[in-house]
Amino acid sequence: MSVAQKITEETLQKAVIYCRVSSSKQTKRGDGLGSQETRCREYARMRGYDVIQVFSDDMSGGLIDRPGMKEMLSFLKKHKKTAQHVVIIDDINRFSRDVMVHWQLRSKLSAAGGKLESPSIEFGDDSDAVLIENLLASVSQHQRQKNAEQTRNRMRARVLNGYHVFQAPVGYRFERASGSGKILVRDEPVASILQEALEGFASGRFETQVEVKRFLESQPAYPKDLPNGEIRNQRIADVLTRVLYAGYVEVPHWDVSLRKGKHEGIISFETFERIQQRLKSGAKAPARKDISSDFPLRGFILCDDCQKPLTACWSKSRSGKKHPYYLCPTKGCASYRKSIRRDVLEGEFEDLICSLQPTETLFDMARAMFHDAWENELAQAGDAANTLRQGIKRIEKQIEGILDRILDSGNETVVKAYEQRVAKLEREKAIAEEKLAKASQPKHTLEEAFELALRFLSSPWNIWKKGDIALQKTVLRLAFLDPVAYSRKQGLRTAEIALPFKVLAGFKCNQCEMAHRGGFEPPTPRFVVWCSIQLSYRCLWVRRSGYPDD
Repeated sequence: MSVAQKITEETLQKAVIYCRVSSSKQTKRGDGLGSQETRCREYARMRGYDVIQVFSDDMSGGLIDRPGMKEMLSFLKKHKKTAQHVVIIDDINRFSRDVMVHWQLRSKLSAAGGKLESPSIEFGDDSDAVLIENLLASVSQHQRQKNAEQTRNRMRARVLNGYHVFQAPVGYRFERASGSGKILVRDEPVASILQEALEGFASGRFETQVEVKRFLESQPAYPKDLPNGEIRNQRIADVLTRVLYAGYVEVPHWDVSLRKGKHEGIISFETFERIQQRLKSGAKAPARKDISSDFPLRGFILCDDCQKPLTACWSKSRSGKKHPYYLCPTKGCASYRKSIRRDVLEGEFEDLICSLQPTETLFDMARAMFHDAWENELAQAGDAANTLRQGIKRIEKQIEGILDRILDSGNETVVKAYEQRVAKLEREKAIAEEKLAKASQPKHTLEEAFELALRFLSSPWNIWKKGDIALQKTVLRLAFLDPVAYSRKQGLRTAEIALPFKVLAGFKCNQCEMAHRGGFEPPTPRFVVWCSIQLSYRCLWVRRSGYPDD
């Protein structure tokens, strides 16, 4: 290197370049950072500056904490004693888009030993230069705020038309549709997993949010929040309260009330409302983690002396062999810590399950009653649809009347009460419209609709014997209304079985009597179907996990 070249490099003033775009998308879809850097380097050559480093950010100019800006300020402070550096920006709005942020950064830049320059504006310390800088900073802030307003207004208008405009939630993904832009579609297999979880909570398969959490954590395909494979509790609460999964959109802080969305719901709105009712019904005891396949009746069988759930454990004998026992853990109880052999208790319980199984002849008769009632319900579907239409018109009329009262009222408290009433009526209308859409023609045949319920009714013992712990727990919930007590002296006490089994038992025992003067209501086919519909809803999830082979 010649002496002239060395002197020239030492006398050149050092400079750095700062570039910024509003989002990370702009770094991928465009060349905003590159074009800014090119213009700044051209300016540096014209002024005879030596550019030694380039810093950049991809975030809003209204923020003061930016990684690139912090890195540049640290660099300037580090080299402050050796030389003053010129900081070159393409335009003032690349530096900041907020007046207060602009002057805070200007102060930090000066303290770090930097001097701001731009090919678009001449910075100075005199009153005229400061006035122009203030005006340009104000204009930049106004442009940012105006862009935000326009974006928000366009997003709100799209939500009013039933489109989701925010990030796609778990279970959905965006897909571009002709004439509609981006629309939410199911993201499989996550959507089906989430549907199972939501319907399971609505039907009572999952008693608590913790059980929903454990179920989702057990699914490898479902995205997790934490590195250890767990999901945050707040995420579960958000999923259970998100009306988007029912096919509706609602943005209260934009004054957008509940309305039908353009996307397909993962669950029905009626299911969503059942979930909200369960969430409001109060806290329930959490599902026990210590329930295993070794003791499927743990927590279900009660001690007959104190009516508290039995616990269970393995006991080691002197020979070192382990033996399974159930026992009462309640202090002060007459049966406290007194063991009951597992094979004795579970043997009696299996006999109870076997007694629920109807004979083949009786089950064929029940199936025929299902068919007759199904045909009867189809014939009445038209009347039900007309009733729903009348109900919808009545709700719409009530809403119109309340809206007129809101316009006439000047009391904020009264207006708020009216608005809450309108919101409630809108939800009732949504449920009625959903029922009307289903009332005209069922989506499934009799066999498809009641397959799981019929299989369960025909052989609960087979499912109990061959199923895993999850299926065994489901049998307990579906077949019995309450836990069953056990006496060490008398064995299992009388069990309160579910309604479908009660009706079948009534037929089995030929319970007949003369009609009283006031009459009585025998178990009608329609009643049997109603009972089994409730059972079928709670069995639907097993279609995915699979029943054991018959």
